[in-house]
Amino acid sequence: MSRKFFSAILILSVISVPSWAQIRNDYDVVVAGGGIGGISAAIQASRMGVDVLVVEPSTMLGGQATAAGVSTMDDLSGQQSGLYAEFMSRVGEYYAARGKSITTCYWDPQNKAFEPHVGSKILADMARGEDAPDIVYSSSVLAVGTEEVITVSGDNVASNLKVNSVIIQTPQGKLNISCRVLIDATEYGDVLVMAGAQYRSGRSASPNIDKDAMIQDITWTAIMRKFPGGVPEHLKPKSPLPGYDMARLNYAEYVTRNGHTFEGTYPVKQPVNFPTHNAYRGLPDSFLPGDFSSESGEWDRCTKTSVNWGNDFPGQYKWGDKYGLPAAYLEDKTLRARVERDALIKTLHFIYYVQNELGESWSVDEDEYNELPEAARDLPQEWQEIARHMPPIPYVRESRRIIGGYTLTSEELHKNSLSYRGGNHSNEFQDAIAVGRYQLDLHHANFDEDLEQDLGEKAAHSETHSPAGNFQVPLRILVPKNVDGLIAAEKNLSMSRLTAGALRLQPICMMTGQAAGALAALSVKSSIQPREVRAVRVQKALIDAGVVLSLANYSDVPAGHKFFGAVQLATLYGMFEPLKYPADNELGVFGVDELLTSQDVERLKGIARVSPPELNVNLTRGEAADVLIKAMTR
Repeated sequence: MSRKFFSAILILSVISVPSWAQIRNDYDVVVAGGGIGGISAAIQASRMGVDVLVVEPSTMLGGQATAAGVSTMDDLSGQQSGLYAEFMSRVGEYYAARGKSITTCYWDPQNKAFEPHVGSKILADMARGEDAPDIVYSSSVLAVGTEEVITVSGDNVASNLKVNSVIIQTPQGKLNISCRVLIDATEYGDVLVMAGAQYRSGRSASPNIDKDAMIQDITWTAIMRKFPGGVPEHLKPKSPLPGYDMARLNYAEYVTRNGHTFEGTYPVKQPVNFPTHNAYRGLPDSFLPGDFSSESGEWDRCTKTSVNWGNDFPGQYKWGDKYGLPAAYLEDKTLRARVERDALIKTLHFIYYVQNELGESWSVDEDEYNELPEAARDLPQEWQEIARHMPPIPYVRESRRIIGGYTLTSEELHKNSLSYRGGNHSNEFQDAIAVGRYQLDLHHANFDEDLEQDLGEKAAHSETHSPAGNFQVPLRILVPKNVDGLIAAEKNLSMSRLTAGALRLQPICMMTGQAAGALAALSVKSSIQPREVRAVRVQKALIDAGVVLSLANYSDVPAGHKFFGAVQLATLYGMFEPLKYPADNELGVFGVDELLTSQDVERLKGIARVSPPELNVNLTRGEAADVLIKAMTR
């Protein structure tokens, strides 16, 4: 079987477009966007027994992690749980069966990666089964139907919009679909606008959006591989595209033939040599023999990489006299198309640079993508042969963000991350629904003038407010202030730009997406609005799905302990004083097997309505935590 034919089979195995007859006109939940957050939301909601439709614009699941080619996991938490753990476990099993390592990136064997087509296939497999969402590909939400809801409470009268339907564009035509809950998991936050939600775009808020305010760079990545026998002629363009001279100078600052080798210290000394460049986003290679890891000394064995370094757009080119992109990129689809075409061309320049300046036998990998992006439609034919094997979408780091009743700032995120560190006890979010870890990483547009003055954000906060360790995401930032029946996922949450720099990565988007799905399912099943669902019920659903929520770790309640979930929630809600608090890198002691005292019983009765036979001095602290959580989630 030829390599190219085998590639076609892999691609077709990912794309399973339902026929028109399979798409109904009524769903409990519609998820706009099958990216890494959207598909997680859909899987979780479906597994909780509600009907879900995913509307995905591309032909792949996974968004930034697959369709955008960023399949090196930006995970600093040291913790995998829930759907993210399930996904990475399947990734590991897939490559172990082929004798391949997944520790191939970031010059450190602790980090993990996978090929985009593999990630998308695994997500599709996770979304199959008896309790599975319907998925329609190459489709998008065109409009959102809403109705006005008036609520009266005493002398107070309030008016909210409520989502009740969507119009979607599919390859077969338009379809009007009613729904109880809509989740915006799009890469740009486009559905927020259609639903009438108040939102932020860059530093400004609707309705007074400053389209000239700056947001982060985007990147159109490329998946490149080594051709030991030489690059095939159809993957080796004869002449550069216009603008190559500027691109050549740009890339010479990042990677050269005789550049530096990464020596384990930051910042990285640039330019680097080609093996060092490749090992930064190195990927396992399903199609060439051999294996490698990101251990130093093995980097020249890397045969496949994701290009996501030096090709940010506009990057060093600037937008006029500023770094970053204008918020108009999110607001104006005509400008968006122009920007994305230029971003694609900038990365195509790198392919020419590698072949002609570095003299390397590398080009795009035909086994990942085989669909010409819209941004490449007017390129010369020889470049279209390259571009059809580029990712179908760009990596968009910054989206519109809902305005909720609470907006998570960098200061609050930093304070939360200090829990159990440096003598602090708990600064945990009581309504925590995910745990992650990353720095406040903005790719340009990171000056004072680019940040939200009304939220008190400043450029210096990228250092002073950078998370000190793992942090939590609170449930309340998934719900918009002024629209019912709408939940945000992916990068569209109620948060500041700096906070978004830490919450935009694949692992945390997957976790917050799972929480959005749990919230949507509980809203539907209880016939109440998402904002009315108590956080503890969402948390219990997530814990039942294997999600870790608390930042506290106890030596006597390890993962897998029968009361692990109950103790997490008991900690979040301050039900018990642990016998020993966790501190820095030391585990705490919960006292899970200690019997309750009579004083404990009286105090705990005030936390939840529990009758005396259920809560008494014959219970251990672990048993009591379990009783209380069950009572709170009835």
